[in-house]
Amino acid sequence: MSNNITKKYILGVDQGTTGTTTLVMDENWDIVSRGYIEHEQIYPKPGWVEHDPMEIWDKTKESIRLALEAGKIDIEEIKALGLDNQGETVMLWNKVTGLPVYNALVWQDKRTAEEADQLKEEWDEKIRNKTGLIPDAYFSALKIKWVLDNVEGVREGVAKGEILAGTLDTWLIWKLTGGKVYITDGSTAARTMLLNICQGDWDEEILEKLDIPRSILPDIHPSSKIFGYTDPAVFFNCKLPISASIVDQPAALFGQACFEPGMVKTTYGTGCFMEMNTGDEVVSSKNDLLSIIAWRLGDKNTYALEGGVYITGAAVQWLRDGLQIIDNVAETEQMALSVPDNGGVYFVPAFAGLAAPYWDQYARGMMIGITGGTTRAHIVRATLEGIAFQVKEILDAMRKDSGIAIDVMRVDGGAVANKFLMQFQADILGIPVDVPEITETTALGAAYLAALGIGVFDSLDDIKDNWKLGKRFVPQMGTEERGRLCSNWSKAVERSRNWEKEIA
Repeated sequence: MSNNITKKYILGVDQGTTGTTTLVMDENWDIVSRGYIEHEQIYPKPGWVEHDPMEIWDKTKESIRLALEAGKIDIEEIKALGLDNQGETVMLWNKVTGLPVYNALVWQDKRTAEEADQLKEEWDEKIRNKTGLIPDAYFSALKIKWVLDNVEGVREGVAKGEILAGTLDTWLIWKLTGGKVYITDGSTAARTMLLNICQGDWDEEILEKLDIPRSILPDIHPSSKIFGYTDPAVFFNCKLPISASIVDQPAALFGQACFEPGMVKTTYGTGCFMEMNTGDEVVSSKNDLLSIIAWRLGDKNTYALEGGVYITGAAVQWLRDGLQIIDNVAETEQMALSVPDNGGVYFVPAFAGLAAPYWDQYARGMMIGITGGTTRAHIVRATLEGIAFQVKEILDAMRKDSGIAIDVMRVDGGAVANKFLMQFQADILGIPVDVPEITETTALGAAYLAALGIGVFDSLDDIKDNWKLGKRFVPQMGTEERGRLCSNWSKAVERSRNWEKEIA
């Protein structure tokens, strides 16, 4: 292989909940090629969701290989690799054998819901003040504790110094470097419910409360720097700098060039996540949003408010795979437009409870307003509208918490291709919705940070100039109609709440 090959591409790798996407970006920040591959979703019991970490390691490499092949690109032409990860999904492994002690527990996993309730009763205010989060099974901390307490031999392995714990960024970087680099970044550490968000380090008091040893947790680094190099023995015979690591949703905020306080983006994927940049200030939410570290550059944190919806794209997939009333996701746009309205049908897709602003682990999915005149098209339309209603609730909460008048929302993710959904979203928000030319902003954000980490960019201003508007959706709905629809949605949500909770 020639040493004279010009290095001119950046890899952005998005390791997501259902699959891994790799983008190859050229010097003009156009997408040269793309690789995508899904991995298995494992459901051992109701409410339990797992991933096989070894499969994710293999599929991540496969995603990169597919992207390189699609673009007919030699690995030696790559300048650097940036990685983003699922966030709260966490695992433990044996550093001697290099094997997981148990599957990764996915952010959707609810096996620790009762422990989260107990922690909320005892330490709600303390957890919020220290971590910016709300005690919930969603986050990594109680998942780590569950593996320590329930998988045979793990506590003994910890005592011997053989066990490591980490989110999937930590695992993949450890694997990519042949076990030489054991780190996470500030944005990912902030998703664990173990990080003191103001001090920027693991919180000893919370660790002691949950009986989680500090020794099994990685060191915390900035989101953009050279962490280490890929080991040629495990990575395409190539020594490549790994120069970015960040959580998926802040990665999309970065990819959308939302660098100024008050800028907002929403990503539509399996779930739906909104972030508002709050600059160097931690904004404490009075409306049950999360205060997070968006990214850490050098020794400076940029903070954000976040609101998440557990089930959005997954609800559309359920129409296809569960109810089997659609053949493919793409047809939902025309089906929704084939009826003049939702026919009075509202669908609250609380399959795994409700996140912000309710944080109700016991809510369940509900469809209401069905009559003899309800058709498939009404159900499809209600599903898409349900996504938009949930996004509006989060945006309203952000306005209240921040005191900032939000006048536009940038969007990304697969669902932005649905013109009905984007128009209805603008209508129900009452502000424009901007779709960029590049909508895969999660992997793009990882690539931007990787380029920043090796000095391709001098500042965020250089990145900001790359953002280009693809299409703007302007609200067309009247205030009265918007109010009526939102009022009906609120009534539907109330009927879905606390369904699974036993009432004494």
